[in-house]
Amino acid sequence: MKKVITYGTFDLMHMGHINLLKRAKDLGDYLVVAISTDEFNALKNKKSYHSYENRKMILEAIRYVDEVIPESTWEQKAEDVKNHDIDVFVMGDDWKGKFDFLRDHCEVVYLPRTVGVSTTKIKKELLVAK
Repeated sequence: MKKVITYGTFDLMHMGHINLLKRAKDLGDYLVVAISTDEFNALKNKKSYHSYENRKMILEAIRYVDEVIPESTWEQKAEDVKNHDIDVFVMGDDWKGKFDFLRDHCEVVYLPRTVGVSTTKIKKELLVAK
């Protein structure tokens, strides 16, 4: 079985998230999604609309996702790859080159982002729509 992992906050789920998850799942048989905990988001000065538990529940309901795990630190990725027997590490191409150090442990793939949609853009548009 070929296992794939990706990381993100996955707040305000949208078409770009679904595209990433589908393309990641297409690279293997089993998709692990690591999502930032609320505490980790606070360390990154990020605030999610949905709590970690709600984001986890939403992701678990998506057919492409086989397992959801917490992301608590920047440094945990190599350990996650080892502990979950990961074959392919996937991130959006806005992170290109940042995780090449994982190539010692698995294949690293950077997927193109879905054009025209992002959580940041949605949040800005919602502020204007008030």
